Amino acid sequence: MRLKIMPQKKSLSVLQTPLILFLCQVMSALEVPLDLVQPPTITRQSPKDYIIDPRENIEIQCEAKGKPPPSFSWTRNGTHFDIDKDPLVKMLPNSGTLVISITIEGKAETYEGVYQCTARNERGAAISNNIVIRPSRSPLWTKEKLEQITILKGQSLVLPCRPPLGLPPPIIFWMDNSFQRLPQSERVSQGLNGDLYFSNVLPEDTREDYICYARFNHTQTIQQKQPISVKVHSMDELNDTITANLSDSEFYGAKSYIERPPKLLTPEGRTSHKEELRENVLSLECIAEGLPTPSINWTKEDGELPINRTFYKNFKKTLNIIHVSEADSGKYKCTARNSLGFVEHTISVTVKAAPYWITAPRNLVLSPGEDGTLICRANGNPKPNISWLINGVPIEMAPDDPSRKIDGDTILFSDVQESSSAVYQCNASNEYGYLLANAFVNVLAEPPRILTEVDLRYQVITDRPAMLDCAFFGSPIPTIEWFKGTKGSVLQENTYVFHDNGTLEIPVAQKDSADTYTCVVRNKLGMAKNDVHLEVKDPTRIIKQPEYKIVQRGGRVSFECTVKHDPTLIATLTWLKDYGELPNDGRFSIDNDHLVIMNISDEDDATYTCVANTSLDIVSASAMLRVVAPVYDRPNPPFDLELTSFLERSVQLSWIPGEENNSPITEFIIEYEDAFHEPGIWHHQTDVPGIQTTAELKLSPYVKYSFRVIAVNSIGRSLPSEASEYYMTKAAEPEENPTAVEGIGSEPDNLVITWQPLKGFDSNGPGLQYKVSWRQKDGDDEWTSVVVANVSKYIVSGTPTFVPYLVKVQALNNVGFAPEPGIIIGHSGEDLPMVAPSNVRVNVVNSTLAEVHWEPVPPKSIRGHLKGYRIYYWKVKNSSKRNRRHVEKKILTFNGNKTHGMLPGLEPFSHYTLNVRVVNGKGEGPASVDQVFNTPEGVPGAPLFLKIVNPTLDSLTLEWDPPSHPNGILTAYTLKFQPINSTHELGPLVDLKIPANMTSLILRNLSYSTRYKFYFYAQTAAGTGSPITEEAVTTVDEAGVHPPAVGADKGYSEIHFSTSPAMHTSRPTFYKGKEEWRKDIVNGSRSFFGLKGLLPGTSYKVRVGAEGDSGFVSSEAVFETGPAMASRQVDIATQGWFIGLMCAVALLILILLIVCFIRRNKGGKYPVKEKEDAHADPEIQPMKEDDGTFGEYRSLESDAEDHKPLKKGSRTPSDRTVKKEDSDDSLVDYGEGVNGQFNEDGSFIGQYSGKKEKEPAEGNESSEAPSPVNAMNSFV
Repeated sequence: MRLKIMPQKKSLSVLQTPLILFLCQVMSALEVPLDLVQPPTITRQSPKDYIIDPRENIEIQCEAKGKPPPSFSWTRNGTHFDIDKDPLVKMLPNSGTLVISITIEGKAETYEGVYQCTARNERGAAISNNIVIRPSRSPLWTKEKLEQITILKGQSLVLPCRPPLGLPPPIIFWMDNSFQRLPQSERVSQGLNGDLYFSNVLPEDTREDYICYARFNHTQTIQQKQPISVKVHSMDELNDTITANLSDSEFYGAKSYIERPPKLLTPEGRTSHKEELRENVLSLECIAEGLPTPSINWTKEDGELPINRTFYKNFKKTLNIIHVSEADSGKYKCTARNSLGFVEHTISVTVKAAPYWITAPRNLVLSPGEDGTLICRANGNPKPNISWLINGVPIEMAPDDPSRKIDGDTILFSDVQESSSAVYQCNASNEYGYLLANAFVNVLAEPPRILTEVDLRYQVITDRPAMLDCAFFGSPIPTIEWFKGTKGSVLQENTYVFHDNGTLEIPVAQKDSADTYTCVVRNKLGMAKNDVHLEVKDPTRIIKQPEYKIVQRGGRVSFECTVKHDPTLIATLTWLKDYGELPNDGRFSIDNDHLVIMNISDEDDATYTCVANTSLDIVSASAMLRVVAPVYDRPNPPFDLELTSFLERSVQLSWIPGEENNSPITEFIIEYEDAFHEPGIWHHQTDVPGIQTTAELKLSPYVKYSFRVIAVNSIGRSLPSEASEYYMTKAAEPEENPTAVEGIGSEPDNLVITWQPLKGFDSNGPGLQYKVSWRQKDGDDEWTSVVVANVSKYIVSGTPTFVPYLVKVQALNNVGFAPEPGIIIGHSGEDLPMVAPSNVRVNVVNSTLAEVHWEPVPPKSIRGHLKGYRIYYWKVKNSSKRNRRHVEKKILTFNGNKTHGMLPGLEPFSHYTLNVRVVNGKGEGPASVDQVFNTPEGVPGAPLFLKIVNPTLDSLTLEWDPPSHPNGILTAYTLKFQPINSTHELGPLVDLKIPANMTSLILRNLSYSTRYKFYFYAQTAAGTGSPITEEAVTTVDEAGVHPPAVGADKGYSEIHFSTSPAMHTSRPTFYKGKEEWRKDIVNGSRSFFGLKGLLPGTSYKVRVGAEGDSGFVSSEAVFETGPAMASRQVDIATQGWFIGLMCAVALLILILLIVCFIRRNKGGKYPVKEKEDAHADPEIQPMKEDDGTFGEYRSLESDAEDHKPLKKGSRTPSDRTVKKEDSDDSLVDYGEGVNGQFNEDGSFIGQYSGKKEKEPAEGNESSEAPSPVNAMNSFV
């Protein structure tokens, strides 16, 4: 009989039959004995995604069992893999595992592919998963040259890693040249993509060795990126010269070191989407820049983050949720916040799922003629497709079997025979993966057999569950019954639990549960039984546990642990220190149930545990040992206080000191309580040296004393001692008088006398009162006295107004009076002053300041304490508008006996009135006679507003309102303006004077597409006020191009058309009869054009096209010229002088072409103007240049050499006048940038710069500014 120790198991599922346990046909819990015929079962296989080390041999596992033993075959990429033809491949004996030897010869890449193993015997074939073999790859970083990054302190920075793609993906980390990991924080951290993010940089971030490493774990290799150098500057390090010479591109960013709200570095935008598979780890990331460094917070909209599955990494910038499911789909919001604001990003998460089992198919063992079911149920997102195979072949291609019926995810078997044995495969797949399960159907006829050992003996502790095994097999499936004792009946389920593998569970074993138990299994082919024996033991208990100990260093300690156990079991007792073995030290000894430690040191401070165990159970108990140094502590409180030598004004106190605790007592502090006047409040009495244990204490009359003592050493104070007995002293007259005596009247006819009353401790007896006395200071009156109760105020009525008084207050009680009190001087109540200041004079200093003088009032008329003089002043009317209105009065107070004061903050050009009043403690006296004065004009405030409206190609309209504070009569306005070029350089300043009655102005003849800065001032006779500034651009409206309206008067060759503001140019085209279209290009600012050379009495069609940013549009019209008229005019084209002139011009052009060709071959550079003259296309020639409106073209190449910005020329002729009938712009002025010319089809070409140069200006003015004369001509 073999002994089996009862393991502690949890209860399994309980079947619901009352007497007999019927087992289902699914034999998942029962193994088919290997001596019986059975189909193959795959027992081991390599993973589906199998990444191999290319430096080692490849081993693809495939193990299976079956009877007879199965044979193995492989497919590769869907076709048969003949291993005999490859000398590097062999199959292990009695196995299907392949070993491919590539360490000596061969390459791993040659054997990449999808492999599948088949195990086959006469009862069926089982197949493995598709095993994808891929060699690991750890490529090198591409070579790159990294420039140093220069960045200002406080800016954000991202150092890219961009590791090479490997298989599997590498692990990324940042280190320096010393292979030390770079410290990371809430400010500096690594993102999921491997980049290193700085929310803001600091000078300590400067270093030359930011190195990104990629570790490929599969091949145990590490690749390194080129070091990145970062230099952080602070604004203090950059002087004005360096700042002026450095361009924006030389810095990583353009912002200076300023605090700013957060901004997300990753992910970008306000929303993004993330998809993850079920059971994976969902990783969401938000990294923000900002100053101060932002903090990150995560929330889920319409839900809570799962508490037990949510983890934060990377200083809360990464949110990880493990074991995600479809319920975790939703919107997750990260919020980056600092003291200046916040930014949010919402990540929409969708959780998909590869197939997972709901019910996987399990092996069926059936006897001939039985029915059975195979079920294959899986779920996923999207829902997986279910397909069946038999012996590795799609079931649709297998021979029909009348015993088999397929119903979706279920196969039903009925009346099976031995030929029905096979291995079925269920495949559940969707776009994210697949599941493959083998389940055999084995048809056998087998009588019952017991698989558990015979006559096993079980031991179990009382009150614990007992599990009695009875594994069995048979086909058909046997039934099982359990019996207790030799003549017992069948056990019932209400007391016992029957498991489907045949095990009997006794949930709570008791002493009477000990017995012999018999299991009986039966089917139609026979019966089998087995006996097992159960013994129930007493539990092991610790009846005396070790206790917590505090021991001083160098001492000794003993822990006790007494154990009681079942006498039939052997118990062992083990001692542990901090749950590990005791030190091998002679200071530790074990004596029976005791652990003794000698000569204790600090290392012995630990938790000590005694463990008692038997073969069936184990118990333990622990206690802590605290090792302390010799006690240096505050002293213990004194005790045994005693009062002796009782006298009227003294008593003697004695006490016994407490333990000094290894630090001598330096002093004793004695405190007292006055239980009669202030019970519960302790006051300091005196201090005595630490060597003294008695003290003579001075006492006050009429106090109920109690004392306590506190000891003091170098460590601190002790707790107070217990209070002594009470001692009441006798009453006496007061020794002190009230303090803080004052005499101040609250009304003109009274005197209020106040004082600070004595405390009860100072009363020295019962019946405390006060004698209040007073008399006029300057009179001969006797003292008037009154005795009042224990109050703090007395009011004397009927006094003259503001008269000085002598006052005193004396304390008294039932025993007598206090000493004579001191005398103070008080005053009766004040009244309002009676006289106003006289001779008030005003001296206006300037437009905002005036000085006021006055004569002081007689002192007697003040009738109180002089506080000062108060000036009331207000503005009664506006000198410029002469409209009276109420203005709030202003007040200035001048403390003391002043006779003059200054009035600041006056408004210029205003009419003011003021008066002066004297002030005492009661209030103000009457006002002086009003004085009127005027402030002179001052400089005006800024105009109320300045608006620039209706911008056109060459003009701007300015509108404004006068200043809200003109501070005088406006005489004029001053307008100053200057152009700003593309490099933000300011051009020359133009200064214009504008009449004061104007509120708008049109500035004409400005440069097109140019930004101007305006400074606008108002003026009075006092000068020019502060400016209001504005900027505006002469630019075209980008709204699009509209077809021009075309009209032509009959008999005339002049065409009128209209263009939209967005039009760059208009191009009339016309023809006669069947002639080709003739074309001309017209300035876009014109609204008419003359067609010359038309034949009289002829109909023409004219088309006017407009070209803009939005494309080309046109309109058409038909007109007829007038009849021919007699004329003596000769056609100039037939004149000889004209023909000669044209020949001379042609010869001159030929010579110029030759010269240009020679200069070009010599490498010379010449302006684009010369190129244009030498290669002119008559169809794209601009309008004539001799009209004075076009400047010379400038070569972009020459401009680049000069390192100067392109300048725009004046459109004003040299005589400084505007010719209204001429075009005042060139075609190229409507171009974008330097691409200002039209091609023949109306499209732009980029050959010319298109910007004209202006004639030299007078003085030092730049040619970029428009003429002031022309600007004045534009006034409206």
